[in-house]
Amino acid sequence: MIDYREILRLHSQNHSQRRIETSVHSSHQTVKAVLENAAKYGISWPLDDDMTNEKLDEILNNSAKKHGFIPYAEPDYAYIHRELSKKGVTLTLLWSEYCERCYANGDKPYMSTQFGDKYRSRARITKATMRINHKPGETMQVDWAGGTIPYYDSVTGEEYKAYLFVAVLPCSGIIYVEACTDMKQENWLLCHVHAYEYFGGVTKILVPDNLKTGVTANTRYEIQLNASYRELAEYYGTAIVTARVRKPQDKGLVEKSVGFSTTWITAALREQKFLSFSDVKTAVAERLEVINNKPFQKRPGSRREAYENEEKEFMLSLPAHPYEPAIWTQATVGNDYLISDGRNKYSVPFDLIGEKVLIRLTKNTVEVYFNGSRVTSHKRLEKYSVQPVVNPDHMPENHRKYLRYNAEEFRRWSADVGKCTESVVRTCLHKKCVRIFEHNFVAE
Repeated sequence: MIDYREILRLHSQNHSQRRIETSVHSSHQTVKAVLENAAKYGISWPLDDDMTNEKLDEILNNSAKKHGFIPYAEPDYAYIHRELSKKGVTLTLLWSEYCERCYANGDKPYMSTQFGDKYRSRARITKATMRINHKPGETMQVDWAGGTIPYYDSVTGEEYKAYLFVAVLPCSGIIYVEACTDMKQENWLLCHVHAYEYFGGVTKILVPDNLKTGVTANTRYEIQLNASYRELAEYYGTAIVTARVRKPQDKGLVEKSVGFSTTWITAALREQKFLSFSDVKTAVAERLEVINNKPFQKRPGSRREAYENEEKEFMLSLPAHPYEPAIWTQATVGNDYLISDGRNKYSVPFDLIGEKVLIRLTKNTVEVYFNGSRVTSHKRLEKYSVQPVVNPDHMPENHRKYLRYNAEEFRRWSADVGKCTESVVRTCLHKKCVRIFEHNFVAE
C-alpha cells in the first residue's frame, strides 16, 4: 500500500518531490497524485493517529487510481546510446531528462531502475558510476562495522564480542562509533539516538544499509522499513533513503569509515584485554575522539573542525527529549485474549480473539494496535510475573462475573438457595477445602 502518511509528513518538511519518491519508493505520478488530492480534500500533516493509511486510501484512492492507466513512454534508446558517449553524461542524468519530457507531455515515465534495465538489455553496456557531492547537514550514513572487539568475564574467563555501530556525516567526514553487546534492533535504534546527541543535531536524510534491524525488505522495485525504524525517523523529522541493493557507490563513504574505524579502533585495541563491556565502551569512546581530532592528510583541519566550521549550522535541531526506542511485533490474539512482550502477558479486548495485532514495546509501556488504531496499553512489568496483567474491561461479561466471586458472595448465594446449601458452603469455606474465590489474574 502507498505510505500516504509518510508522503504527507515529508512534504510538510519541504522535502522535494523527488526526494519523497526516493524515500517512500513510489513513482513520481503516485506522489504527485497523493499531494494534489490531499490538497483538494484539505488533508495535511500532522494527522491524528486514527487517520491510518487505510483511511487515507479510501479518501484518495479513487482519484489516484486514474493515474495508473497512463501508459509508459518508451525511451529513445538510440539517443541514450549517443549521449552516453559524451563526457560527464550518465544514465541518471538521461533518466532525469526523460522524466521531465514525460511530465511535460503528460506521459508516464519508467522508474530509474526499470529505465536502466531496459537500456542495458538493448545496448549491453554498464552504467557509469555517478560522483556524489554531499551537502552540509543533509545526510547521515549508518552501518555495523565488520570487526568485533573481544572481552572476557573476570571470573569465568568466558569470551564475549562487542560490535561496533558506525555513523558518518559524509560532508565533513565526522564519525560516531559506539560499542554494543549485540546487533539487535534495540541497540540499533539507541545508537541512532546517541549519534544525533553526539553530533548535536539531526540530518535531513538517513541512509542505512540493508539491515534486518532497519529494513524488512529491499528489492529493486520495493522497500519495506520496519515500524520501529520509521517511527524513529518520524520523531526526529528525518527521511530514510536506503542504499540500493548491490550498489556500494550509494554508501561509499560509510564503507570507507567502517574500514577506517576498524583500523583506528579495533586494530588499535587488539593488544588490550578487556574484562568488562564497560571497559570496551570507554576505550572505543576515547579512540573515537582521536579519530575525529586527527588532522587530515590532504587538507587543513580535522573531521571535528570541518564539522564545527562547515556543517553544524545546517543540522536540524534536536527534539526536547531523546527518542525512546520502541520495538514492534505482530501477534495473533489467542482464546485467552492475552498477548506477550516476550516475558509477561497482557490482556486485549476479548473481541480481538483470532485477530492479528501490532504490539509496540518500550521500556515502560506495552501498546496494542489494530487496523492502525491503538486499542489498549499497559504499564510494562519490570520482572517476570506468573500471572498476566488483565484489565477487567477487556473481559466478556461472564468472565467479569466470575472475577467478582469471593467468599462473601458464595455465602449470600448459598443463603438464598437454602439452609442445607448454606451449611455445606460454610463448611467448605471454613475448612478451606475449596479455594473457589481465588483466580489467576493480576487485575490492573
